[in-house]
Amino acid sequence: MNRTEFVIAIAIILFIAFGLGWFAYWLIHRFTRVSKADMGELERMAQELHEAEEMRDQAITYLQQREAELTNQLSQTEAELSAAMEGLREARHEAEDLRTQLERGH
Repeated sequence: MNRTEFVIAIAIILFIAFGLGWFAYWLIHRFTRVSKADMGELERMAQELHEAEEMRDQAITYLQQREAELTNQLSQTEAELSAAMEGLREARHEAEDLRTQLERGH
């Protein structure tokens, strides 16, 4: 094999390698290409996810507000119960004092 045949053989080998590489690239992109229908589906799924996140955030906000309201109502109820218990205690003490005065008076 002389020098010219060697150069031609190398050129043919490089051309074949280039052709195989280009074909492999085309084949990969052909099978991995995202179609417009798939893109539309991805857009729709992204929109639904965004809406679901907004609904979740609204639900969390509502639950936090509701929890604050219920905590406030519970605090008020506990304060009212405490005041009622104190009033009952005073009424019992007053009733006991009145009984004691009645018993002394008789």
